[in-house]
Amino acid sequence: MTSAAFCIGGDLKVRRLGFGAMHLPTDPGPDRENSLAVARRAVELGVTLIDTAYLYGGGANEELLVEALHPYPDGLLITTKVGVARSGPSGDWKLDGRPAVLREQVEQALRRLRMERIELLQLHRIDPDTPLADQVGTLRDLQAEGKIGRIGLSEVTVDQLDQARAIVDIASVQNRYNLLDREHEAVLAACEGAGIAFLPWRPVAWGDSGAQAEVAAVAAELDATPTQVALAWLLGHSPVILPIPGTARIAHLEENLAAERIEMTPVHRERLDRLAEVA
Repeated sequence: MTSAAFCIGGDLKVRRLGFGAMHLPTDPGPDRENSLAVARRAVELGVTLIDTAYLYGGGANEELLVEALHPYPDGLLITTKVGVARSGPSGDWKLDGRPAVLREQVEQALRRLRMERIELLQLHRIDPDTPLADQVGTLRDLQAEGKIGRIGLSEVTVDQLDQARAIVDIASVQNRYNLLDREHEAVLAACEGAGIAFLPWRPVAWGDSGAQAEVAAVAAELDATPTQVALAWLLGHSPVILPIPGTARIAHLEENLAAERIEMTPVHRERLDRLAEVA
């Protein structure tokens, strides 16, 4: 039986199937009102892990979640990411892991999210122009100051994960991963061996027509949708995987969360496992 819960960092219990807030529109108007409704419905349906980032609208996504959900219900984890900033006259986004920038972004995230401590703070990317030790060390210092509870990384290699773990405990890794894109299988294996939560971004994606047909066939046999099959496969693939599918529609949200109820047979799982060989 697939467990529906996971303890991030060994002590922060969340429902494994979470929600990614990136796709929620934040501009004023009907779309924003819908976004508020989607976030609230996620919590009503028992979601306890919501992922956001400063990059998503320069903090606007964080502010949307505050409007929708503050004061936060007990047991709700909102995790955010820092380490990307606007620069130059054009205001383009770029990686920026300089200690002063990370400190300022954490302070601003605390203010926007109306939190005294961010229970899980993730480094959005490793900035190649700043020593990894300086980036992770800054987050370690902020943790020691009580502003961060647990530290996570995003889009890292096994070597980068090992380097970071030599400096501070890493509670989560957020890399691109799904049924048909398993480039980071080695990173997932490292996380599983260390009990680190693995949050796959882009958890649902489709490859060529043959792969789509096979997923559709399995879905039909299970009386499910292809999206549900992709999410159910992730939940069964590793006990440390915490999918965070995103959507701006309540119907899709409800469809995604229903993936927990799918009982996939070993034969179905074997058929899906083989898709990585041809994707």
